Amino acid sequence: MNALMDAVRAGRTSELTGLLDGMTDAERRAVFPELKELRKELRADRWGVQARRAHPALQVAGAACQTGAAAVANWLAAADMRWWQAPPAVLIDVLADRETDWLADVVHRLAQRPPSARVPYELMAGLVRLSACQVPTTQAYVEGWTRHIGSVWQRGDTVLARLRKDPHLPQLVAALFETDDIGGTLQWPAEDGPNSWTGALAQLTAEGALERGATVHACVSRLLRGGTVADHRGFLRLLKALDLTREEERGRTAEWLALASDAPSVVASHAQSVLGGLALDGELSARQLAEMSGGVLFRTEKKLVRAQLVLLGKVMARDAATADELLPAAAQAFGHEDSDVQERALKLVERHIGKAGAETRAELAETAGQLMPALRTRAVASLGMAAADMEPVVHEEVLPPAPEPVRLRPAPESVAELAEEVGALLASGGDVASFERTLDGLVRHAHTSRAALVEALDPVVARLWWATAETEHIRGDTSLTNYPHLQLVLAAVLGKVRTETLHAAVQRGTTGQTCVHSALDRAYQARISEVAYRMRTDPLPFLLSTPTWSTGLLEPDELVERLVGYRRLGARPSDADFAQALLRVRRGDRAAAASAAERAAALGTEQGRRLARWLTAGGPQLPVDRRRTTHSRVLVECGALEEVQDEFPREFRPLGQPVSVYRERWHCYHWDDSIRPHWLALLPERRELVAARMLRDLSTVAVDDLRGPAAVLPLLAESGGEAGDAVHLCVAYGLGARHEEDRLAAVDALLVLAARGQLDAALLGSDLGQLARDGAVKPLRLADSLRTAAATGANATIWGMLRHTLPLLLGDLATGGPDGQAARSRGLGELLAVAAECAERSGARGELPHLATAAARRGSSRLVTQARRLQGALVEEVAA
Repeated sequence: MNALMDAVRAGRTSELTGLLDGMTDAERRAVFPELKELRKELRADRWGVQARRAHPALQVAGAACQTGAAAVANWLAAADMRWWQAPPAVLIDVLADRETDWLADVVHRLAQRPPSARVPYELMAGLVRLSACQVPTTQAYVEGWTRHIGSVWQRGDTVLARLRKDPHLPQLVAALFETDDIGGTLQWPAEDGPNSWTGALAQLTAEGALERGATVHACVSRLLRGGTVADHRGFLRLLKALDLTREEERGRTAEWLALASDAPSVVASHAQSVLGGLALDGELSARQLAEMSGGVLFRTEKKLVRAQLVLLGKVMARDAATADELLPAAAQAFGHEDSDVQERALKLVERHIGKAGAETRAELAETAGQLMPALRTRAVASLGMAAADMEPVVHEEVLPPAPEPVRLRPAPESVAELAEEVGALLASGGDVASFERTLDGLVRHAHTSRAALVEALDPVVARLWWATAETEHIRGDTSLTNYPHLQLVLAAVLGKVRTETLHAAVQRGTTGQTCVHSALDRAYQARISEVAYRMRTDPLPFLLSTPTWSTGLLEPDELVERLVGYRRLGARPSDADFAQALLRVRRGDRAAAASAAERAAALGTEQGRRLARWLTAGGPQLPVDRRRTTHSRVLVECGALEEVQDEFPREFRPLGQPVSVYRERWHCYHWDDSIRPHWLALLPERRELVAARMLRDLSTVAVDDLRGPAAVLPLLAESGGEAGDAVHLCVAYGLGARHEEDRLAAVDALLVLAARGQLDAALLGSDLGQLARDGAVKPLRLADSLRTAAATGANATIWGMLRHTLPLLLGDLATGGPDGQAARSRGLGELLAVAAECAERSGARGELPHLATAAARRGSSRLVTQARRLQGALVEEVAA
């Protein structure tokens, strides 16, 4: 047994087979505890030289010295074994003397493991051969099989040749269609032929090795099931390689109809072409074609919609008797969001209206009411639409209700409830309201029931890295304070950070930070650090700065009551906490501020006098700002704000210092998007200051195509104070974001500002025009955002913006400059389409600079047709 352990430690895997063959079952079982101890020893340094050397041999010995199938499978697939595995051939050799049922049990247990367990396919396949069991069809096994078959570049043969030799071909191919995310494999290599999966499977189906009906059915069913883009492309490629006969296509009409309506574009296009062929050959009834049209004509892919209208036209041209069935189907496109589609549908109906009966004509005339105004005018003459239906409808702007701030609930009353909320915050991050009330709860219970609080928190923080660390390993300046969570406060409560470390953090602060966010971060961290320090030295009874509202705003009367409580208890306020309370207290309501100031002055305390001076100094001030352009970005600089200087702690004074575009470093470690709502809550009545410091971050969603920073925009719109240049530029960049979720956040912010009466449509529209000219915002992305906003009913609001955006872009189009404008005008047609729809729906009238020039251009491009449509909406009255 010593020889076996020596060989394992030395990593001499080749010797193990001989050593194990000479051992009895009892001897193997006896040595297994030593193998387990070695495994524990190696875990301490799993990436070290010793672990890399010993693990393959340890895996072989451990598998051979256990008798239970479950235990052996767990050993072979263990996480600490997967990086340094033994050769499958050696493992198969040492397990080959076991009974076949036992081997079958092991291989099926291994195959049940997820692919991330990295169980070698060669090991599983070898055990299947030894046991002669039914082949597993799990995801791990099938993925391993496909990689094994596809690795022909290493072996010199083809995929087709290797599949022909596989004894389990029918079972594994059937499982291929049931395995998730496997379609990408079928696309490699890209060329057709015996060395591609699609070519090989098609050839085997033609030869009869695979049953054709089952293969076709499985392929179509997989497309119906859905999945990733790679899945759809892979299985569609196989379906095309199978080259279905017309009879096979006709027998699956129901499946093609479902795919044409609901499948991704590439699959729907193929289904549409199959159904089109059947329809033109007379093998698809008019009713079925109408059913198909009902699904396709409301898809967003214009190529599919146009192809469907062309197909309807061809069928009606061949068989006039189908007009009564197909014309109403074509008329469903009258309600399509794209005006070009509406016009194509109207032309099609006009061309074939003479073939329809009176009842169908009446139905078409009624449906024509969905057309845009200019096309409805045509419909009066061509479809017999009633003139009364053409009377303009008075537009009613629909905006969402202005969001109301939510009052914070009191801090949790019991330590058990508080511990639950701490756990939830650690798991999900939470919002500002949850963070603030939980922080206040920690302060309160640390003051009144510290022992009970520690007992309740112990299991909550057990998995945090610092919970089991030695105290001297915790550094309060960098280890815990860079996150918007409560970990520094928790570490202080639980005694996991030294008092001198906390004191140093309070004294030193974060003065080394020089990025544009540092002023916000320093103030935020100063309060957290000081609260944590006071928990160890002079616990606070409660926080003064806990906001009243979810936006971070604090009511002045409530702050006065807290100061009364501090005076009654003889408690000394925290400087940072009181400074944060001053920045949060509501001063916009001058009557309430004056009343609270009188009560504060009457307290006779230093904090009461400071609060009285602060409340009577006037409303929240904003510094003078100016715009600066750097490359394609438009940013905002701010001057100094003197009132946030003299009486404020050192770490809060940078909030009132100037914001410079060129002087301050932009790249920093503030990469966590979840901190931004907390920055907004620092200055709930001065969001312009926060927006100016976050503007560069927000610009990255459009300029650099980053994902995520725009998530804060709805909160920015809900915050208090003036919405000036910085706020509007933040929204502008969000509307041009690369990722849809960022654009949706910007749309929410836009609608919130409009609902609150704080949107400057002219300012935002001009900003968007300038950013589009400079290439920072792409017109296609902007059009998508504004179409989404208009779809909520905010047509007048969006038109009010676009009437200031479009002249800048149309002017460049007319003059031919600046350089690169031709490339950026590619999305201008979509912007014009959104503007035209908003103008039509809102009843806008008047002239738009440079629009006539664009409308007078030759051709029928998207830009020209939509310019003409917008011009018609602005200058032509709807015919009565």
